[in-house]
Amino acid sequence: MNLNKAKTFCRSLPGTIESVKWGEVLVFTVGEKMFACTDADGESNRISFKVEDERFLELSDRPGFVPAPYLARAKWVMIDDVKTVAEDEAKALLRRSYELVFAKLSKKMQREIGEQV
Repeated sequence: MNLNKAKTFCRSLPGTIESVKWGEVLVFTVGEKMFACTDADGESNRISFKVEDERFLELSDRPGFVPAPYLARAKWVMIDDVKTVAEDEAKALLRRSYELVFAKLSKKMQREIGEQV
């Protein structure tokens, strides 16, 4: 998958808002909670996202995946070059990240986002 497709996929998820934070990071949020981020300048092919606790070590040990800088303690991983991951797998990982964050939102917020769909 290329980075532009990954960004487009993140934007397609219900209630997603994108913004630039810390001057250089493009952040995708749902309910004001981050679920994915990448470099805002678009020059790298890196993308970071949340994973389940039990998958963190598995993915971190895979070639091309590393614990995400500053976010690893929250069980985030970074793909060094998203082009090395098949499109179906990348979409599944990004969707799962979104789902993990969405599940932590209040029921009221979840309903509000669901009504926007």
